[in-house]
Amino acid sequence: MAKIAFTAGRVSAFTCPADKAQAFLWDATAAGLGLRTTPAGKPAYVFQSVYQGKDLRLTIGNPGAWSIEQARDKARALQRLIDDGKDPRDLKRDALAQQAEREASAAAQVEANKLAALTVGEVWATYIAERRPHWGDLHYRDHIDKAKAGGLPSGRRGGGKKLTQPGPLAALMPLALRDLDQPTIEAWAAKEGLTRPSSARLAWRLLTVFLTWCGEQPAYAALLPAKNPAKTKKAREALGKPGTKSDVLQRGQLAAWFADVQQLQNPVIAACIQMMLLTGARPGEVLALRWEDVNTQWKGISIRNKVEGTREIPATPYMLHLLATLPRRTMTEPKTGRQIANPWVFSSPTSATGCLTEPNNPHTRACRAAGLEGLTLHGLRRSFKSLTEWLEVPVGVVAQIQGHKPSATAEKHYTVRPLELLRLHHEKIEAWILEQAGIVFDAKAAPGGLRAVA
Repeated sequence: MAKIAFTAGRVSAFTCPADKAQAFLWDATAAGLGLRTTPAGKPAYVFQSVYQGKDLRLTIGNPGAWSIEQARDKARALQRLIDDGKDPRDLKRDALAQQAEREASAAAQVEANKLAALTVGEVWATYIAERRPHWGDLHYRDHIDKAKAGGLPSGRRGGGKKLTQPGPLAALMPLALRDLDQPTIEAWAAKEGLTRPSSARLAWRLLTVFLTWCGEQPAYAALLPAKNPAKTKKAREALGKPGTKSDVLQRGQLAAWFADVQQLQNPVIAACIQMMLLTGARPGEVLALRWEDVNTQWKGISIRNKVEGTREIPATPYMLHLLATLPRRTMTEPKTGRQIANPWVFSSPTSATGCLTEPNNPHTRACRAAGLEGLTLHGLRRSFKSLTEWLEVPVGVVAQIQGHKPSATAEKHYTVRPLELLRLHHEKIEAWILEQAGIVFDAKAAPGGLRAVA
């Protein structure tokens, strides 16, 4: 092999003939140092020697990154390793492995820092997105409402410039997940328990399940203690025990209640509140009714159930009369801006969604006028159950109409009540309630064709 002293000009001018796969230029100053190039014009310094009787060649690097003196120093160092009986290839592999390990460690540290910086709100959003397919609408809405930041216009009629209040969990959302420890949750529970214990209890239950889910995720488990930090006696005691709700309409109060509810200026709200009493449904279930859920042919109403999807209840005569008097409105579709039919049974022209929000204030005013202060919308659900005791209606029938889970094996696995059987009892309940309220109503008249007279 002919050797020449490498210079910058000779290195840059060296090319590979087109008829060869590669060409070499060897340095006369440093033993084993060469310059290799190809027809594609990709030169590289190489080192060539003999180790344990076999040829050995290693790539040093591109001339653009290595100066001639640096390449010579590298070649001399590699030759010294061979003279000491060491294989330079092993050392190179070890160096590459160490570098890969350092890079992996650095990447892991970056990822660990990202995880450590994750806030409760960020993980909460991931949790909701993953679990959403397994939840009902009401359960999903609870997770949104309890964690909302607040500070937006209330949107309630008569609310003026009032802003919405933050949810009970809003104060925890900006915290790093790793900082959500037992003392932090106990301090949160003590504060929230003083002002809104009922809402905070639900928020605490949601938080407890959320942290259990986090503990099952490899990415988040390391950020939390082994024991769920929300499951403490101190936090539970700070939120108190739920009191027994006793707001309920008595039989003798029905006349006054109906009279004042029917005098509400908004007929949609009046019909909605009456339907809550006559079906025993949850307020949110009644408000969520769509016109497609009402089957006037078979006289059935499909209710989106909190427990198991949907349930079918009878559309009794007075309820059909109330529904027949409701307006069929149009609304602006948010995405396209075009006018479409409003799908909600209890619609509102002023609501952003087109759906009536919970009519707590109108109901409170009606109850105050009737001398029934303290009766809530959910109290109407309790009232339905309590009033059926006067008629000795089977408990299972009432539970099925109201959407309660069966409480006995026979109810759960052996009793199947068709809609017609439910109608037999439900119409009896409705007729008795109207009779006690002093409302004269012809159940055989066409819906909407006859007005109820008190």
